[in-house]
Amino acid sequence: MIDIHTLRQNPDLVRQALDARNAPLESYSVLDAAIKLDSQWRNTKKEEEELRAERNKLSMEINEKKKKGENADDQILRSGTISKRIKEITLETDAFMEQIKNILLTVPNLPHQSVPKGNDASSNKIVRKVGEPKKKSSDILPHYELSSKIDFERGVKLAHHRFSVLYGDLSKLERALINFMLSSHTSNGYLEVSPPYLVNTKTMTGTGQLPKFSEDLYKCDEDLWLIPTAEVPLTNIYSDEVLDSSSLPINLTAYTPCFRKEAGAYGKDIKGLIRQHQFNKVELVKFVHPENSFEELEKLTSDAEGILKSLDLPYQVIELCTGDMGFASAKTYDLEVWLPSQDCYREISSCSNCTDFQARRANIRFKDPSSKSNEFVHTLNGSGLAVGRTMVAILENFQEDKNTVVVPKVLRDFMGKDTISV
Repeated sequence: MIDIHTLRQNPDLVRQALDARNAPLESYSVLDAAIKLDSQWRNTKKEEEELRAERNKLSMEINEKKKKGENADDQILRSGTISKRIKEITLETDAFMEQIKNILLTVPNLPHQSVPKGNDASSNKIVRKVGEPKKKSSDILPHYELSSKIDFERGVKLAHHRFSVLYGDLSKLERALINFMLSSHTSNGYLEVSPPYLVNTKTMTGTGQLPKFSEDLYKCDEDLWLIPTAEVPLTNIYSDEVLDSSSLPINLTAYTPCFRKEAGAYGKDIKGLIRQHQFNKVELVKFVHPENSFEELEKLTSDAEGILKSLDLPYQVIELCTGDMGFASAKTYDLEVWLPSQDCYREISSCSNCTDFQARRANIRFKDPSSKSNEFVHTLNGSGLAVGRTMVAILENFQEDKNTVVVPKVLRDFMGKDTISV
């Protein structure tokens, strides 16, 4: 959530951010409504301050008159009227503030000044490429045609379309990838966490999934939602808490299954394991001092890249433009792995600095020793990595033939073999 003071003092900055994000027209009318409500809130608070000052003055006058034995009925009557109005104002200002908060929950984060301007993915910037693709679509079978150990038909029977069942070596490969990713990140200083896979509405709101993206989420009958990413429970671990500044940065990692409706998927995306309703992911989350957050974004991105480098998978790093960034992000790098079946790079991780946007929503602060005040931390998150897409990249980039896939060297101890039969 953006700071109300930013909207109050520099509304044009917020409008420019919406322009940069290629926001829909209704976003501007919503913003105007928040500005109007805030003006009403401030005018009403001003009235309250004036009334309190008048009541204090009346209280002194009443005391003086009583000391002198004079009649103070008029002052007492006026003081009672003022007290009644102050109570009314409290209800009015609370209502204004609740409406403003609900509006600000739908306004995206402000892009950092370093983010490239652009309306869509065509304006994204390639930062670097690592490794050379060695295979293309004519050289291999797509992963969904390659293996009988990926069972889409029974996935549909058991659940719905875009669910699957893995068997044998592929099930073991998935487990090996999860173990390898977690081991790598914990060796880099991340604390492994096992969070709930179901969270409440407050938690979903804290990271920005609600209220804006409710249609993309799976809701249970109670006040519980299936998590779309471990970012949600990990970031909210410290909601409504004040951290010690000496504890920053705090680095967390977790493996979880993730659940998304993926309503916008189409074409090649709906084939195979690329875009499933249930998928596995290892997540990275950081809580950092505001002064260091963009430096920490580079570190987080490097940590996610380390998995791709260790697996010897060709990939590229993309800096997203303003119009292609996620709702909560101030700056994002996407890692895209080479998928031979599609003859292109596809996203396998998104690494973002959310600045104080999520911390403000979830009320996560730290005690600043210099100012002696409580300030909002900056939160960062990134996939480290999406497990299913990593497995797809391995099955396609390391195909020897239609029956055999070479196991990346770093996974061979986990797998207990150099090749797997598919």
